[in-house]
Amino acid sequence: MTLSTQMTARQFEMLGEDPPGVRLELVHGEIVVSPSPSYEHGLTDRRLSQLILNHIDEHDLGELVGDIDTYFDDLNVRRPDIIFTAKARLRLRDKATHGVRYAPDLCVEILSPDSATMDQTDKLELYAKCGIAHYWIVDPLNCTFAAYKLARGKHQKAASGTKDDVVSAEPFPKLKIPLKRLWPPSR
Repeated sequence: MTLSTQMTARQFEMLGEDPPGVRLELVHGEIVVSPSPSYEHGLTDRRLSQLILNHIDEHDLGELVGDIDTYFDDLNVRRPDIIFTAKARLRLRDKATHGVRYAPDLCVEILSPDSATMDQTDKLELYAKCGIAHYWIVDPLNCTFAAYKLARGKHQKAASGTKDDVVSAEPFPKLKIPLKRLWPPSR
């Protein structure tokens, strides 16, 4: 028999920084440990972040961060790969507190074999429940992109693409993303 005690977001925060080589998240009150991302994940993250950041800076749209504690509720502290907050909503950021403590405008998850199921089901539901207006799921192994938009409390697919497609998705409808630039060269 395994006994586990639920932890709150406040207790989780008191743990401090992650040990080297692992990521800690609070998932439904339990600590989940995951290894650092794969090469493909890291490459896709950097390339997509660069495209988005260039667009944000060019149009003065807001701020982009990634892989930081994001407090969704008292039992869930997740670390989306990419997080965007629109300029008009930056006032929600409390500089005196750790992490993000409001619903970002966009969360992006880049799939890894170990995280794919959670990113496509659990996080899809959690992010909708917590009011994340836009959620993108990017899969570097299968070369796919899916963008979801919150409508009536649920995320509905709003855009998708694969391999060499060029996609656009809210909250950046004018940004053209050439997907082939996101994938490792061997794909």
